[in-house]
Amino acid sequence: MRARASNPNFMNGVPELLILNLLQWREMYGYEIVDAIRQRSDAVLEVGEGVVYPVLHGLERDGVLKSHRRRINGRSRIYYSVTARGARHRAHLSQTWSSLTAAIQKILRGGQHGESVP
Repeated sequence: MRARASNPNFMNGVPELLILNLLQWREMYGYEIVDAIRQRSDAVLEVGEGVVYPVLHGLERDGVLKSHRRRINGRSRIYYSVTARGARHRAHLSQTWSSLTAAIQKILRGGQHGESVP
């Protein structure tokens, strides 16, 4: 019998996917990303700076994001944007997440034979 690979921890890639989706539209700085996730999820998702900044730094190190420093109203901020590699990575993560959520929804809607699950 062939061994099956298990799914990785589902939530591991969620902050990464959220950040890449936000940055595909426009460049943003760290706290702006934290706030956008909270606002756009109606405060269901609250990802703190302690999660966002390490993800941003890792994505930049991997060539998925690029950054530049900008002064706005006397404050220096680092703005992040998605690279071409990042756009491909986002598409892959998005497809993986869509497949995973579709499978979960299928189970929540009913069992293998269509019976309701209490």
